[in-house]
Amino acid sequence: MLVLAGCSEADQHQIRNLAMPDRASAEGPYTYELWKWAWVAAMVTGVIVWGLIFYAVVKFRRRSDDEVPRQTRYNLPLEVFYTIAPVLMCVVFFFHTVRVQDEVIKLDDNPDMTVEVLGQQWSWTFNHGVGEQENPSASGEDGEFAYSSYVYTSGTGAQIPTLVIPVDQTIQFNLHSPDVIHDFGVPSFLVKMDVIPGRVNKLQVTPTVEGEYVGKCYELCGVSHSRMLFNVEVVSQSDYEAYLADLAEAGNTAEAPILGGSYVRDQAGLDDESEGHSE
Repeated sequence: MLVLAGCSEADQHQIRNLAMPDRASAEGPYTYELWKWAWVAAMVTGVIVWGLIFYAVVKFRRRSDDEVPRQTRYNLPLEVFYTIAPVLMCVVFFFHTVRVQDEVIKLDDNPDMTVEVLGQQWSWTFNHGVGEQENPSASGEDGEFAYSSYVYTSGTGAQIPTLVIPVDQTIQFNLHSPDVIHDFGVPSFLVKMDVIPGRVNKLQVTPTVEGEYVGKCYELCGVSHSRMLFNVEVVSQSDYEAYLADLAEAGNTAEAPILGGSYVRDQAGLDDESEGHSE
């Protein structure tokens, strides 16, 4: 109680959340429940192990200087227990991990919208489709995209980009990389996925709480990996449409998503003299 009394309100909130952020997506509770019950299982296991340790310390302690405890070479029931019990625990952990993973990465055939995401050394480009989706199940590969035109925003070495998305909409992120492996994730969504060159990974998220969040690259991708940050704004549908109009008015338009090539240099703000220039 004395220790807890010294914690700030933010610390107490973190303790209640078991060091996890507040859930701001429909997928978040699945990850949080797995995290929470893993802690419960770890604590139960710890209590049992500590109990056995203290029991052995007290039960089999030396009671006199000339006493030699009875020597036991093996204990078959105990050996069976500490062989089978960890195996059963791993099976249970594996089952629940796969169940949560299936829920988090499953793909709806008709997401409400699709955003083409480019992760590159060392920033992000977000391509938003304009108008109705013509092909919601588009793979994002070989020129197969969900929209016929796009608006985009790109980060630079000096400017962190902002991803604006509407609340309560199922959003599919098609993840592209022209260089090395990155990882796209927003801590408050409690989901993330690798961005791998040569393939397009897909991640669907349904944000449920309007607000401002932070995103980052979770994969060590080079000398300036720490610069691969982005902000996230979850807004109403009307605000989202106004944001797309602002991008179009600013001239950030393209017939197809900006996904690398010469744009890695030109659109990401990495000029020839910049540190860690990416081809």
